[in-house]
Amino acid sequence: MKTIVVERLRRTFGNFVAVDDVSFAVEQGEIFGFLGANGAGKTTTIRMIIGVLPPTAGDATVAGFSVAREPREVKRRVGYVSQRFSLYPDLTIRQNLSFFGGAYGVWGQQLEDRIEQVVHAVDLEGRLDDLTGELPGGIRQRVALGAALLHSPPIVLLDEPTAGVDPRSRRRFWDLIRTLAAAGTTVLVTTHHLDEAEHCARVGLMVDGRLVALDTPDGLARTWVPGRMFRVDGVAVHRALASLRARPEVIDVEPFGAALHVRTHDAIDEARVRSWLDPAAAVSRVVEIRPSLEDVFLAVAARGAA
Repeated sequence: MKTIVVERLRRTFGNFVAVDDVSFAVEQGEIFGFLGANGAGKTTTIRMIIGVLPPTAGDATVAGFSVAREPREVKRRVGYVSQRFSLYPDLTIRQNLSFFGGAYGVWGQQLEDRIEQVVHAVDLEGRLDDLTGELPGGIRQRVALGAALLHSPPIVLLDEPTAGVDPRSRRRFWDLIRTLAAAGTTVLVTTHHLDEAEHCARVGLMVDGRLVALDTPDGLARTWVPGRMFRVDGVAVHRALASLRARPEVIDVEPFGAALHVRTHDAIDEARVRSWLDPAAAVSRVVEIRPSLEDVFLAVAARGAA
């Protein structure tokens, strides 16, 4: 069952087109990822989907309600965590949850029960009286997620939820996201961490306000990064960049940290790649790998710049 259906959504600010003719659908219980550079239109799209920004054209239905005609009904059925920490730093966790529960229309014993359930779900037991502004970034984001879940929304939208959060906290946050989805909650998430997007069932890539690619991570790799991909490790592998790019069998070469990702035609194997490398590159390993979403993103960006 589709819980989010976006149809030719468009948003302009004066002469600037922030979102241009975007269409997609998200299934119940799906983790759907949005990737794109800053200014690509991800946040603007989310703000229209949650009913706080009216579309210039097009529409979206969220839990069966139109964002253009029924934004209040949409807001009641979504939970939202913004990329900026949106809770009150001078209140305790309990006070923040009580305030936002009331804002969502949850009161009395129902609110107390929901706070208890949410605190358990996001692993905040024993911290309800902690001052929110003094918490580490990862815990603050768990508080924000807890606040967004107080009214038991069937759909949760997370805009850069792990920006500025340490790797361990990011991993914990994604454990929570997977738990939500497994229980039937639909999750739409934007992220700058391309490794995080690998956890999504499907990923949409936004470029200059347009949704230019949409598929599973593996499907995106097959479409945008055809051929075979090899990781080349070594002390001075960057010395091999120019010579590798000059070879007709090589489709693309990109630096990845201290290594290289070398994309070739299908007939090439690891031994062949190794034979192309100068001893000065001090290569320690050549291994075939699956293209990552970072490889996909670079290929999409290069196509857009061409």
